Amino acid sequence: MLTPSQRVAWLRLLRTDNVGPVTFRQLLNRFGSAEAAIDALPGLLKRTGKPLRVTTPSQAEDEIAGLQRYGARLVATGEAGYPDLLNHISAPPPLITMAGGENLDWQRTVGIVGARNASSAGIKMTRLLATDLGERGYTVVSGLARGIDTAAHQASLTTGTIAVLAGGFDKIYPSENIPLAHDILDNGGALLTEMPLGWEPRARDFPRRNRLVSGLSLGIVVVEAAKRSGSLITARLALEQNRDVFAVPGSPLDPRAEGGNSLIQQGAKLITNAEDIIETLGSADPARNALFDPPWEPDLGIEAAEPAPGDDEKSRLLSALSATPVEIDELIRQSSLTAAAMQMLLLELDLAGQIEWSSGQLVALKY
Repeated sequence: MLTPSQRVAWLRLLRTDNVGPVTFRQLLNRFGSAEAAIDALPGLLKRTGKPLRVTTPSQAEDEIAGLQRYGARLVATGEAGYPDLLNHISAPPPLITMAGGENLDWQRTVGIVGARNASSAGIKMTRLLATDLGERGYTVVSGLARGIDTAAHQASLTTGTIAVLAGGFDKIYPSENIPLAHDILDNGGALLTEMPLGWEPRARDFPRRNRLVSGLSLGIVVVEAAKRSGSLITARLALEQNRDVFAVPGSPLDPRAEGGNSLIQQGAKLITNAEDIIETLGSADPARNALFDPPWEPDLGIEAAEPAPGDDEKSRLLSALSATPVEIDELIRQSSLTAAAMQMLLLELDLAGQIEWSSGQLVALKY
């Protein structure tokens, strides 16, 4: 359980420019606390010459107070209210903002996603699935988007649903679903986001939201999806997170069915009713947790005494990096750097905005 001052420090560090979940964990592992990491940031960026905007204590306190006015709360990984399934995904958010959901079953969850411009048949199928899953004790997770997401939330209002937002609590998108968000809370459901208060969702924020939709779910159901769609991104993320993927088949003549049909061809389980989903999840719930990596705990800075790597080591790392994501172990082999030097250099490059992470395990040079 974080103290109030630790919560402010965690929020300050997480809201700092270029500090995402991966970098946050690396900083805590190296320096032992968010306060120490914040103090060390200027030195880390000294060689890059890049300016860094660090959130002030008053800004963090204002966000916490603003969330309280919305009836929301900040929950940190390791705390009692943090959804356990998120502990077992790659790079889970260190802090999430939540409202409601105190009495939901966060362990028996199914994500339902699909097209925004869904067909009448797709909407009807979604309602049937969400209703039946809810009656069987499953909590329905989705992204509060138009179409399939909306139908999934509406059908599971009284049995339990979780809406994951792409923006801040005060920037619900689409705005037409603000009443639905209120209905979810009024019926004991939950709203959840990792984005700060006041954050307007951008295109790149929706894949981040999708990783939480899949991460909160034991399995993901794709009802309708075009060949290139956010729903297929969610399905891919679910596979990376060791979740089950289900798809409702559709007409080959309907472009909205291309994505789901393609998933089935690639091995997703074809479903026609909720029982098909429950049958698969029943054998994996709750023992499936053994498949996941153990929850992360701070390393308390055991490598803090390691000398800072020099320019030659940095050049060797940059030579080994490209726009193609590569595993850290492979980078260490190619560059002959120590693990500690690699961690330090990746921290510097990440804070300078020169690299990006894929699935929290692969790194690529940002052009």
